[in-house]
Amino acid sequence: MITIDNLVVQFGGVKPINELSAVLTAPVAGLIGPNGAGKTTLLNVLSGFIRPVQGTVSLGAQALLPMTPLQRVRAGLRRSFQTEQVVGDLTVAGNIAAIADHVVGAPHRSEAVDEALSFVGLSAAADRLGQSLNLFQRRLVELAKCVVGKPKLILLDEPAAGLTEEEGKAFRELVLRIPAEFRAQILVIDHDVDLIRSMCSETMVLDYGKLLALGPTQTVLADPNVRRAYLGEF
Repeated sequence: MITIDNLVVQFGGVKPINELSAVLTAPVAGLIGPNGAGKTTLLNVLSGFIRPVQGTVSLGAQALLPMTPLQRVRAGLRRSFQTEQVVGDLTVAGNIAAIADHVVGAPHRSEAVDEALSFVGLSAAADRLGQSLNLFQRRLVELAKCVVGKPKLILLDEPAAGLTEEEGKAFRELVLRIPAEFRAQILVIDHDVDLIRSMCSETMVLDYGKLLALGPTQTVLADPNVRRAYLGEF
């Protein structure tokens, strides 16, 4: 469960997050909003890259804001980025091991890497260099990095961008398995409303840093205020 209370991020006179309070409880939750709504800023606060001037954020009973980014990773926070962060001169297994080194005890690292590879279907590609992978395979490596080492919260930033319809479907099916198989909550940030609808049982909508709507995804997407602000309908 993610609990955000009275969160404010300020850059000079601009507040990309402005007195935001929300509680996200769904196994797979969505985060949407128009450009400039504060979505990436919120992800950066959760990840530890931006320090807010006010408010608190908790993951379960753990207060996130006092932690460094590395401490958050060790506490179970994982994140994928819009541009996948696959190291080209490392093998597929090496890319995942780079995360496992920080979150899994030495006796269990090899097993944890193998489990992550198996989950995303890349066991046979474990020894291939990252630079040899296509986009879909690189996305799978990113997902494997997210599930290694007992994650608690996984932040997926436009995870299916650039994928074909078939690849996107396969990726979504993997993501939807994560809460049951790894006991991790997922927050998906995307502009694709159909993807959010198909993956997320709960969705939060931001608009100019403020909470516009939060609730069951179908209800939120049907909200006239959301359709006007995000979908451009009047």
